[in-house]
Formats: sequence, structure tokens, C-alpha cells
Amino acid sequence: MAAVKQLNPKAEVARAAQALDLNISAAMGLQDVLRTNLGPKGTMKMLVGGSGDIKITKDGNVLLHEMQIQHPTASLIARVATAQDDITGDGTTSNVLIIGELLRQAKVYITDGLHPRVAAEGFDLAKKKALQVLDAMSLKKCSRDDLINVARTSLRTKVKGQVADLLTEIIVDAVLAIQKEGEAVDLHMVEIMTMEHKTEMDTRLVKGIVMDHGARHPDMPKKVTDAFILTCNVSLEYEKSEVNSGFFYKSADEREKLVKAERAFCDDKVQQVIDLKRAVVGDSDKGFVIVNQKGVDPNSLDALAREGIVALRRAKRRNMERIVLACGGTAVNSFDDLKPEQLGHAGLFYEHVLGDDKYSFIEDCDNPQSVTILIKGPNKHTITQIKDAVRDGLRAVKNAIEDQMVVPGAGAFEIAIYQALQEYKNEVRGKQRLGLQAFAEAMLIIPKCLAQNAGHDAQECLVKMLQEYKGVDRCVGLDLATGEAMYPAEAGIWDNYCVKKQLLNSCTVISSNLLIVDEVMRAGMSSLKG
Repeated sequence: MAAVKQLNPKAEVARAAQALDLNISAAMGLQDVLRTNLGPKGTMKMLVGGSGDIKITKDGNVLLHEMQIQHPTASLIARVATAQDDITGDGTTSNVLIIGELLRQAKVYITDGLHPRVAAEGFDLAKKKALQVLDAMSLKKCSRDDLINVARTSLRTKVKGQVADLLTEIIVDAVLAIQKEGEAVDLHMVEIMTMEHKTEMDTRLVKGIVMDHGARHPDMPKKVTDAFILTCNVSLEYEKSEVNSGFFYKSADEREKLVKAERAFCDDKVQQVIDLKRAVVGDSDKGFVIVNQKGVDPNSLDALAREGIVALRRAKRRNMERIVLACGGTAVNSFDDLKPEQLGHAGLFYEHVLGDDKYSFIEDCDNPQSVTILIKGPNKHTITQIKDAVRDGLRAVKNAIEDQMVVPGAGAFEIAIYQALQEYKNEVRGKQRLGLQAFAEAMLIIPKCLAQNAGHDAQECLVKMLQEYKGVDRCVGLDLATGEAMYPAEAGIWDNYCVKKQLLNSCTVISSNLLIVDEVMRAGMSSLKG
């Protein structure tokens, strides 16, 4: 009888072999759900929510976030895999597959009498060797072509090839536009805007800002070229005083004076903007646009419209930061000391109306430090799928820039580790060799799944790749179109270094921890009640 039973008779306990089986079956179950999603030829999953809303995706991170997982071990593995996505932006599906396969391979030896602790030590030795192989086969590359290849490799596993190729150029150009020398890449400076309009092939990069609201006056110009942009956070409407106050007057004339004085407070601020516009634009046909974070009342809008000034009110705070980065100039909090140097500049400003929605485009900026990816699609499913893919693509390019190195993809990394561990096994003494062998076999799950999902025979493809392998300098991957071995470096298939490194570390730690669990107890406070 388990000791915990004496403390809590209602406790549920799984011990020794039963506990190990519980963990391994959960890992293998989760692996079976996600294995068909891996790679460019992976299948889709349709998730139906409680209210009947549908999501179609093959992104492992989205699936694990949306699925309701009851089993405690499966839930733990799902959290580890989604943490991988949070840290590196990719590798979620691979994480689940490798953890499941490590436990499956270890089970073979543990059933024959190998102690789980020895298997875990073997895993640790294998991980250290695998990290050395990773460093040996990584190539120091970070040109624009390399970034395009990294982004394409990541995107093709999320969306169909034609869309992936279009998004690749967009994403690389977006990241290179916001990159500053000697600083970390801030992906918050890439705004992702969606429009349910046309097809996904109309998705484009806007070298400027797109806002989901338009001008608030019918007489304001809908399109201006060569425009000055004034970014401000100044109220141009009646403000109630912060304390309770009242006006006292004896006659209608006095009341009229008080009303005029109150109105003059707003009109003076509007006049300062109009004066600045006249000073910088003069008689030319240049445009003038105000983007205000606070409100603009109808009278002020009228006055601005008469001068041909476009006014956008109640802009989002994050857009205020981005407009300054995209167009230049500075955001002002007062109109008392307006100068032409505080204005930004854009080659084109126009308003686009789509149904009841208005979109404002600020484009053709000289040297934008903030850009917008405008995602279009015929329906919400397509837009959501592309949005998830774009996020992963942006992270892949950012990782490549920060790592300054890439790793050959298409299963080449896993084949190289398998071959290196087979040679390293001869140097290891004792039963740890069995744990090492289990780790080597588990790594092959990635090329196997890539081959199966592409409709090829997994064993045949594996044999071809192992025969062609000549060393870490000439890594061999799988050509999904033909099922033959090929060289990923020549085909431009590159993975992120940090994703593979994180995979090796997290998979080894979690699978080792799950192996050495010898008792699973459900004896929390909830099971004591009743």
C-alpha cells in the first residue's frame, strides 16, 4: 500500500511500471495527433470550438493552445512545446514528436530490464554530443538570400507553397527595414493589419502605416500626395473641468461672451495648426495630415476641412509611436511651440473604404523604421492561418539575424546526429550506451514523418539518406518531391540554429524527467473534499 494512502485514503496512485506506462502512453498519444502535421506536406487539422467556430491549421503551437488536454503528462508536454514557440517561434511539432519518440525508444530497453536512471544518463551524454554536432554543421550565413531561404523553409510548413513564396519576400523586407545597426530587432515595429478583401495573393508590404479608421469629416481630402504628417496628443474638443465649476451671468450678452471664451480655447489651438500648414505648404499642392491621439470636435473638424487638412482622431497609442518611426518628425503634446522640424513626411496618404470600415494608408515614407504587413484574404480562416504563419516567419528571420548562423534542414540535422551517435557509442562504456542508442533512434522520427507525410516509404527514404551521408560537411536531407536524398545547402533549405539547440535541450530534460517518475499521485486539495 502506498504511503500516501495512509495520509489520504482518497488519493489515486500509479506506481513504478504503471506510472512509467502512464507517462509514455500520454507522450505517444500526443505524438500521434501531431505527427501528420510535420513539414511542407503535412495535413491540416480542423478545430471546432464550443460555440461552433472553426479553425483550420497545421501550426503545432495553435493546435496545442486550442486543444483541451485532460491528461496531466500530455498537458505538461504541450506546455513545454508551446514554451519552445514562445522562446524561438518555431519547432513546436518537432518538440512533441521527439519527446514521444525518446520515451518510446527508451521503453524498449526499460522493458528488457534497463533502469530508467541509466537511460536518462545515456540521454544526457547523447545531448552533449548532439550539441557538438550542431555547432560543427552550422554555417555562418546571414545575407538577404540566406534570410529568404530561412523564412521560406519556415513558412512552407505553415501555408501552401505559392503563398509561402509571396510572404517570404514581404517578411524579409519588413525585418530588414526595421533593423538598426547594433540593436536587437524589435518585431513590435512591424504592424500586422488584416482586411477581408480579395485573395491571400494580394497580401503586401506597406512601407509606412495602415490604420483601421479614417478622417471624420466628409469634406476632407480622401487622397493627398507629398504630405506633411503632424503627430500629436492634444485635445481639440470641449473639456470638462476636473473640479465642479459653474458660470454665473446676469444677461444674455455675458453668457455669449463666456461661450465665446470657452470656444476660443479650442479655436486658438486649431488656428496654430492652420498657421503652421500655411507656413510649410504655402501655395503648393502638398498635403497636410494630423494624426491625433485625443478627440477633435465637429467645429474644429470644419475649420481644418476648410483648409484642406486631413484630421484623424483617437489613433491608437502604438500607432502614434510607429508613425513617428515611419515618417520622421516628433510627436507633440502641445501646439504652443510648433516648428516645421516636428513634422514627418510621406509621399502618399489615402483612405480606403471597405464596406462600413475605413482604412488610412500612409505610404512612400523616405526611410521607414516601422512598416505594416497588410494581410488580405477571402475569409477569416485564411486570414487567421496567414497571420499565424507571418508571426512564425518574422521570428525565423529575427533568429537568423541574431544567431548569424543557420543549420541545414530537410531532416539533415537529425541524420547527422544519428550517424555521429553511432560512432560515439563505441567510446562509451556501460549500460549508458543503450540510452545513447535510444536517443539516436529517436532522432530519426523527423525524417521518417517528413517521408510519410509526403507519401513515400519511410524506411526506404531513411536507407537512401544514410547511404548518401558523407559527414557533417556534406549533410544529406530528403527531397519530398521525389523521395530521394539531396543536399539541403544546395536547395536553400535552412533551419534556425537556436530552434534546434532549444529542441535538444528541452526534449532531453523533459523526457529524462518523465522516465524517472516512479509514482504519480493525485492527492491534491480537490481530492480531499467531499
